[in-house]
Amino acid sequence: MSGSESAALHFEEFEVGHEWTTQGRTVTEADVVAFAALSGDTNPLHVDAQFARTTPFGERIAHGVLGLSIATGLISKLGIIEGTTIAFVGLEWSFRAPILFGDTITVRSRVSDKRETSKPDRGIVIFSVELVNQRGEVVQEGKQTLLMRRR
Repeated sequence: MSGSESAALHFEEFEVGHEWTTQGRTVTEADVVAFAALSGDTNPLHVDAQFARTTPFGERIAHGVLGLSIATGLISKLGIIEGTTIAFVGLEWSFRAPILFGDTITVRSRVSDKRETSKPDRGIVIFSVELVNQRGEVVQEGKQTLLMRRR
């Protein structure tokens, strides 16, 4: 499914195994500088080109949590959880490879589990998520747990 085919889904409409792929987003120097200012994380690995050349990466890289933040935004743009999410209740996440300036990242999201709750108006949906660069490399991955409205 793509974002253009989707509309906000409720708990009972999610089926284990359903998958979505987001549109791509290119990570820019401006994104990294803005995130450094917003978060206060001005580690030279992200903001100092001369310093970054001396690291194993050989260049500046995006903050890992910037990648996670972009992933949540890309998923949101699919429209499948807009207005039906009650809360983001859990996260397991791994940072597998750097996101370089100029990388275009997409998200692959799959319903890996769902379960009822004690309240009749909501349920838990767990998504397996992969953040993938333009070279097909999974740079981040994990599980996101959402509390979703029921119909």
